[in-house]
Amino acid sequence: MSPRTGTRPGGRSARIQRAVHQATQDLLDEIPRANLTVPLIAERAEVDATTVYRRWGTLAQLLSDVAANRIRETPLPEATGSLRGDLTAWSQQFAEEISSGPGRGYVADVLAGDATGDNAKQCADYAAESIEQILDRFDGQPLPSVDDILEHVIAPLIYRILFAANRPLTGYAEKLVTEFLDGDHTAVA
Repeated sequence: MSPRTGTRPGGRSARIQRAVHQATQDLLDEIPRANLTVPLIAERAEVDATTVYRRWGTLAQLLSDVAANRIRETPLPEATGSLRGDLTAWSQQFAEEISSGPGRGYVADVLAGDATGDNAKQCADYAAESIEQILDRFDGQPLPSVDDILEHVIAPLIYRILFAANRPLTGYAEKLVTEFLDGDHTAVA
């Protein structure tokens, strides 16, 4: 069962999730990661450790859930007035967030404790939702699809951030957006 299966959006379950997530984030800021344990998190969250184990299963699964939630918290940048400007601003912000030390840690946590792929899918959904919100700013105009933007802008960014020897340089996100919107996909294929 995934951490969110069968939970209600409010009430006790939501309070427990908020408390456990906050305790986890606070402890990650305060102590070495190697010292982090479920009983320590439960104590800080003022819940029983069995509640944490029952809901998340393992420390890795809890960290995956917390990281997925942290990735979701990134707000959209201000509107620039153009699709090119908005996609560039958002993709640059996305690249900076994910390529930072904490951002790479969040991605690693999402993947490490995500046996079902649910948290990774949530992160992909968050990116798609952000792109949809940007596209909604330009309703009535011919627009690219969310999937095409994910494939030609976000996928190369993620690959470069996670697997390439050289992290994306300043301007790389803008270059991807420009090539995508201008129709030159050869550089990112």
